[in-house]
Amino acid sequence: MIEKAISQIEFEIGQIGQLLESYVELFERAKTDSPNMVDITALGSVLHSFYNGLENIFLTIAKRIDKQIPETTQWHRDLLNQMTETESKRRQVLSTDIAHRLADYLGFRHFYRHSYSFFLEWEELEKLVNPLDEVWVQVKNELQVFLDSLKQS
Repeated sequence: MIEKAISQIEFEIGQIGQLLESYVELFERAKTDSPNMVDITALGSVLHSFYNGLENIFLTIAKRIDKQIPETTQWHRDLLNQMTETESKRRQVLSTDIAHRLADYLGFRHFYRHSYSFFLEWEELEKLVNPLDEVWVQVKNELQVFLDSLKQS
């Protein structure tokens, strides 16, 4: 069971890495030029996919290791918070610091899913786009520490 969880987590990490690599030119261009509506829509889609990939990892951990998925109306937020806790079968997955940063991506994911792309505003999106590389490096490092702990148990 743990091996399957490890495999799924590693797969999702690879998928997120491929996602971000596929759009590196767009992200670089957005740092120097104000993006147009098409670029903003693409960036919004990437941010949405980024958090979905992370949530797939969190769901794998909740299902296969914790054996407990939040069932509240705010289960997405509860799932993120669950990843900051130490459980009987595992160590903490994410630090509280990175979970707080990811909460902004979760909030955006919710907005993106329930809105139209023409409502996206660069001034708001930029707050998530510019630090994404740094956030991903930190999340990936914390996930690797978690994976290493699973492999040793």
